[in-house]
Amino acid sequence: MTGYVSVCGPSAAEAPLLEAAEALGRGLAERGHVVICGGLGGVMTAAARGANEAGGVVVGYLPGLERREANPWVTVALPTGLGEMRNPLIVRAADVVVAVGGSWGTLSEVALAVRTGVPVISLGGWSFLSADGDDVADEPWIMRAAEPDDALALVDRWLP
Repeated sequence: MTGYVSVCGPSAAEAPLLEAAEALGRGLAERGHVVICGGLGGVMTAAARGANEAGGVVVGYLPGLERREANPWVTVALPTGLGEMRNPLIVRAADVVVAVGGSWGTLSEVALAVRTGVPVISLGGWSFLSADGDDVADEPWIMRAAEPDDALALVDRWLP
């Protein structure tokens, strides 16, 4: 395996975002990366499906205590019993975090990644501003991608 990439995003998302997450998961698996996610629905399911169907490994850090809660495309289901407090595990296990879309949970994962020095790629999600209102996209630690292929190209810059 080449690298570990966490894919974060809302559990309820519109079709275009889900299609982007699935394409991202597929592309990550084709590159040999392990996909890490929260193991449940929405963006997590779409990314896991794309990766799994491409023959990749998908690790799901589940909020509850039951492995059976994982979506069917998770290869390794890790029940944590931590609820949303599992987000640091999802971030710290990653070499790169890709945030697909935006929700409050996704924002917490992005913040954790930035605080701990894990590069972040935002695909169709949050725009980030500095305290003085300047756009911080394309800083060394956070980059913006318009399409899944753009996000994959940025992952390629960070991982061998």
